[in-house]
Amino acid sequence: MAGHSDQPGENQQVIERQLIKPREPDMYKVLLLNDDYTTQEFVVEVIVAVFHKDIPTATKIMLDVHRLGIGVVGVYSWDIANTKAEEVHRRAKIAEFPLRCRIEKA
Repeated sequence: MAGHSDQPGENQQVIERQLIKPREPDMYKVLLLNDDYTTQEFVVEVIVAVFHKDIPTATKIMLDVHRLGIGVVGVYSWDIANTKAEEVHRRAKIAEFPLRCRIEKA
């Protein structure tokens, strides 16, 4: 058979396969910030509703915010962290509280 060979040559190509491992996304902490006006009950309500924490966990986070001035409510990919922060701000605005949160790289 003309032109047929077991060795790579002019008519054959060697395709090298590279296994590319997908990179894990960067993660971001969502932090609630203390203020002098937002009620503790509202903070717990927001943590339960937005971050899906149970009431004892939400209460512990709220106490961190109250005592330390800041509390971590979760660690997420950028899109999720940003969406949750926006939801906190939306709920706070509707309730007329100045509750704020911040996103930091984890």
